Amino acid sequence: MLDFLIQVRDFIAQPWPWYVAGPMLALVMFILLYFGHEFGISDNFRLMCAADGADKMNDFFKINWQTGEWNLLVALGAVFGGYMVSHYFLGDQGNITHISDATVASLQEIGVKVEQGKVPMVPEFVGWDALLTWQGWLMLAGGGLFVGFGSRYAGGCTSGHAISGLSALQLPSLIAVVGFFAGGLLVTYFVLPLLFPL
Repeated sequence: MLDFLIQVRDFIAQPWPWYVAGPMLALVMFILLYFGHEFGISDNFRLMCAADGADKMNDFFKINWQTGEWNLLVALGAVFGGYMVSHYFLGDQGNITHISDATVASLQEIGVKVEQGKVPMVPEFVGWDALLTWQGWLMLAGGGLFVGFGSRYAGGCTSGHAISGLSALQLPSLIAVVGFFAGGLLVTYFVLPLLFPL
């Protein structure tokens, strides 16, 4: 029985090809749409604030947060499920970061120290010491501000628009997703080289 469970674990833990993962994701989205739900993580912040009484301070939070309990469970499941799987199900494999060789080479080319199987670290703007530099402060505090403002202004986060919104064929979600990618390319090729020249 133990050997069977190990085989199942190894089967689930392998990288899944797009032609398997894509249809599985689409199936989940069709099930959510069928039951009248839309997937998104950032909406949980509004739900939690409403549940904690923020509706007494701002009309934005005057919603029936109990209708979104399922979404709160999805977010909690993503956090605790990921922790449980990486620490108790995958064993040592849970501590390995899978990064393509091309990405490792690209990061090393621009001076980011990265080893295969480990998370890339850029000490210039990741960590407590980074808060003492203007570049690190801009990346951490400014980036957080832009993410929060952007997800509110766009009416959702990347998962909400790129997965749920596009599945429902919503034009605003397509515009938001194009904006996400354009912003990412802009920061990668123009902002980061200005902040951290080689």
